Amino acid sequence: MRLPTQSTDRGFSGRLLWDLLTFDKLMTNAVVHLIYWAGLAIIVLMGFGMVGAAVGIALREATGGNFTGVLLAIPLLVAGLVVLGALVLLWRSFCEFYVAIFKISEDLAALREQAAADPAKARILNQTIQR
Repeated sequence: MRLPTQSTDRGFSGRLLWDLLTFDKLMTNAVVHLIYWAGLAIIVLMGFGMVGAAVGIALREATGGNFTGVLLAIPLLVAGLVVLGALVLLWRSFCEFYVAIFKISEDLAALREQAAADPAKARILNQTIQR
């Protein structure tokens, strides 16, 4: 187990740079949020494409006086919206999984710092882990 590093007063920018270079502070939560919104935007664009395809099929077939295109477009539209909803839920759960993993990492780092500050708690923690 790696002991936490002792931070000296480096100022805000020096401390931020040091934390990022030594991986003491993880910036992944902010990155995961940006990736989530970017992925959600792509999923919404796919949804607009699916709706546009359904409307295009309906309009193309309706101009010839044949309404079978409308009957074909309705299931395509419904299936596209169902797939869109499933993709949004899957993408959300995927991103939440990564946020949870990194929150666990931050909590473990806080436990290490507490154990280093109080040796009695560190002994109790080590005894609990060894059981």
